[in-house]
Amino acid sequence: MSSRMTGARLSALYDVENLWAADDDFFLAFVNERPNSRVLDLGCGTGRMTLAVAAEGHAVVGIDPNPHSLAAARGKRGADHVTWIEGTSTQIPEGTFDVAIMTAHVAQAINDDGDWSRTLADVHRALAPGGRLVFDTRDPAAKAWEGWNPPTTRRTHTLPDGSALETWMESVLLPGGLVALTEHRLLDGSIDETESSVLAFRSEDQLRQDLGLAGFEVDHILGGWAGEDVGSGQGELIALARKPR
Repeated sequence: MSSRMTGARLSALYDVENLWAADDDFFLAFVNERPNSRVLDLGCGTGRMTLAVAAEGHAVVGIDPNPHSLAAARGKRGADHVTWIEGTSTQIPEGTFDVAIMTAHVAQAINDDGDWSRTLADVHRALAPGGRLVFDTRDPAAKAWEGWNPPTTRRTHTLPDGSALETWMESVLLPGGLVALTEHRLLDGSIDETESSVLAFRSEDQLRQDLGLAGFEVDHILGGWAGEDVGSGQGELIALARKPR
């Protein structure tokens, strides 16, 4: 039996679950520090941040491996001002960028250490000398996965097509700083459908090491969207790095 959660519905669910918030303000302000920048949005998803960056006058390339997410992005207002590419960091086009961003904890979805190293190396090559990279990931010390359980994550949503959707999550801590995450979805009271993923939780020390090995200089690693220190209780690791001139 085919899934009732089509690619379009999954993209719509993502947009319903992920509204503009403090992290988006942070990333947009970071990009806007350099007007008229050439910006790479790696793991752009359905384009919330990509389109906001383009609307500020920057030249933006959005890359994502999910064709349904890109289809949703291309259907939004202002999408014709963005270059959309299906793929990963290996599809970064020729040329140089002033800024590269990876938002919404997309860095954690790159759970293989080899793929992560290649991603950082690809981004480093794509940046102009002095170009900057910023991304967010969850601090493993905060153990966010302990809250990813049915009682605390159960939500109900109404999708744009009028469908009623109930969602909840379950997680399992795996060896090597990995967490298996399963999202359950009950559409209009139908059979429970699930989607599983594995997320990497890298420590501050590991991020600094990985960025250094890729050739980056680390400017800061913050612990929250208002510039808090790591361990402040926000549960974030926000890495700000640059390619040396």
